[in-house]
Amino acid sequence: MTAATTFRIGGDLEVRRLGFGAMHLRPESAEERAACVAVARRAVELGVTLIDTAHLYGWGANEDLLAEALHPYPEGLLIATKVGIRQTTSGEGWRHAGEPADLRDQVDEALLRLRLDRIELLQLHRLDPGVPIPDQLGALRDLRDEGKIGHVGLSEVTLAELAEARAVVDIASVQNRYNLLDREHEPVLAACEEAGIAFLPWRPVAAGQSGARSSEIAAVAKEVGATPTQVVLAWLLAHSPVILPIPGTASVAHLEENLGADAVQLTRDQYDRLTALAADA
Repeated sequence: MTAATTFRIGGDLEVRRLGFGAMHLRPESAEERAACVAVARRAVELGVTLIDTAHLYGWGANEDLLAEALHPYPEGLLIATKVGIRQTTSGEGWRHAGEPADLRDQVDEALLRLRLDRIELLQLHRLDPGVPIPDQLGALRDLRDEGKIGHVGLSEVTLAELAEARAVVDIASVQNRYNLLDREHEPVLAACEEAGIAFLPWRPVAAGQSGARSSEIAAVAKEVGATPTQVVLAWLLAHSPVILPIPGTASVAHLEENLGADAVQLTRDQYDRLTALAADA
């Protein structure tokens, strides 16, 4: 099975389908910061053109680090970020923040941290249950119309929420939890595929592999001369043309392993064997 290696987000942002999730780049020391900068730069050297970050990842520190590592950004590099979450000093340490005025402030803050005049893909990290969806997406639509945002995306949404959001503004991407063994959001993926919306699975590498599932993944990996991680990423690329996996790591070696996945070719039999594993998950 041969899968396309690129996708046009929103119809015009062409990226390599296998991207990089920067969430794990959260340095605690100068030495760790240098290592994180090296990972980000190595990702671009290896041909990554889609990097995913968010205000939530270190409360802006992740965006700052990417700007330090990669600005001025090479042509064709898309850094997608997310807003809609604010830090708190109580509870889980965060709260929803979907009020239109707050979203505007968050976008301005992200522009400063990323050293950009325009965020080409701005995703709403979580819908705020206390704010009507038309108000939240309307604010992002207005920011798009003003030129501060190129395209609008969503994260962790249901089929109904996606439909309601699309009635307000064009949605270019959806970022939901999804992998070989966790396909709860298959209906959302199907809707994205029908509409040509990019689907960015977070936690794309199946976790908790054990027993028969682990053995079957390992068997396919041995057959194709790849690692189990590469096999589950290759399955995602084969499963739908709109899937853009964004595996994350703070290790150059792991990064290089992940990015080797788009060279893995699964046969129809291997793909079908892996697909059947979800029934046991």
